[in-house]
Amino acid sequence: MPQIYPHIFIVPEQAIDENGHVNNVEYVRWMQQAAKLHAHLEGCIQETSLLGATWVIRTHRIEYFKPILAGEQIAVLTWISNWRRARSLRKYKFLRLAEPSILAAAETDLVFVDSQTGRPRTIPESVSGLFELLPPNEESRELDTFVREHSGQDISSQPTFLE
Repeated sequence: MPQIYPHIFIVPEQAIDENGHVNNVEYVRWMQQAAKLHAHLEGCIQETSLLGATWVIRTHRIEYFKPILAGEQIAVLTWISNWRRARSLRKYKFLRLAEPSILAAAETDLVFVDSQTGRPRTIPESVSGLFELLPPNEESRELDTFVREHSGQDISSQPTFLE
């Protein structure tokens, strides 16, 4: 099970706002897409549903470093940083594949809740065990490895989830 899940796509023209770069709302949408794809791949969506639970967002935090433009090949990297009793911290990095630099960094604090009552529930091992944590002290090494392996990658002929 990989610690980092890469959601790679080409930025569509409709993601651009009146300032000529990606609208802030798109970052949150891409975070959600990457998280759902990662969770689906690891079996988390199915297991959570079987348990009669769901995840709700407590907070999002995004820090922007460089603008993202239409037509660029972008990777939204996501991973689970930690588990707490009923909460989980999911982190993200936005990278431009043509030049490996971090365009934005984000995190989402999630709460595991009962689907019927909406009350927080303890995250069972059957859910937390689906992911390999990437602790903060190992993030730089793992991100550097991803960048080395994917820098300059051309995905223009591949379908995207955003078309």
